[in-house]
Amino acid sequence: MQRLDGGSVVPATLRGGIVALGNFDGFHLGHQAVVGRAVERARAEGRPALVATFDPHPVRHFRPDTAPFRLTTLDQRERLFAEAGADAMIVFQFDTALAALSAVEFVGDRLLDTIGIGGVVTGEDFTFGKAKSGTVAVLADLGRKNGFSVDTVGPVLRDGEPVSSSRIRALLEAGDPRGAARLLTRPFAVAGTVQHGDKLGRTIGYPTANLDMGSYLRPAYGIYAVRGHLPDGRVLDGAANLGIRPSFAPPKELLEPFFFDFSENLYGQTIEVALIEYLRPEAKFDTLDALTAQMEQDCARAKVLLAAEPR
Repeated sequence: MQRLDGGSVVPATLRGGIVALGNFDGFHLGHQAVVGRAVERARAEGRPALVATFDPHPVRHFRPDTAPFRLTTLDQRERLFAEAGADAMIVFQFDTALAALSAVEFVGDRLLDTIGIGGVVTGEDFTFGKAKSGTVAVLADLGRKNGFSVDTVGPVLRDGEPVSSSRIRALLEAGDPRGAARLLTRPFAVAGTVQHGDKLGRTIGYPTANLDMGSYLRPAYGIYAVRGHLPDGRVLDGAANLGIRPSFAPPKELLEPFFFDFSENLYGQTIEVALIEYLRPEAKFDTLDALTAQMEQDCARAKVLLAAEPR
């Protein structure tokens, strides 16, 4: 799996490929259908299978003050695309220059000249080009004129509604990680580098691995049953606080997983923490004894839930 800059000409071995084109944040069921169609076509035609995505998200470019909303990092998407069968991920840097390209210019400059596409697969609602002037109908017309195929994939429905990133965000914000996982086909997971904190957890017997939420969407603050994935492939069960730690001052937003029966040093390592089940909202406790007693209950409940959860 190669990661390529969408501003540079792709290697000759990848030209003529079938390109799945979209944002693909979250890589949910709908995104998987688009990429799956591109991979299927590429294999049938003996072509490379490519996935083109945008970073930062166009919303972040046009509305930089928007609250964090990302569901996946580029690294996570790269892994997911590879697992789906793609040969390469192409990242278009969404900046002022890209935003100014007309639909015709985007196709000519980025898709034809830079990538040398043989075909494109998108969702039916995909738009591109300055002021979203490009639609799938425009793309199909440009394909006929320039000799590349265009395939569109309709929405994937769950419970009678289209699967979408916005729907997944709403479920996470409502404290329903299982509902989000049904649409993602996996738990929502936060990846980050373990940082030094106040080390308060270890004083009460619950040392945590502190992660900054960065540009990720903020799910409902509270306590979660979680599953951690370490760089060496080990998978750990645990419970985590996601929020501002109201029992401690000053407030500091973190994801703080405590992994059961684990005492190794993780500082500086990049780990991924999957939110499996929402246990309760954050709460402020008047004493450390009261906090510790509640944490014991939370961990006991998390262990029961995770014991029944397939790894």
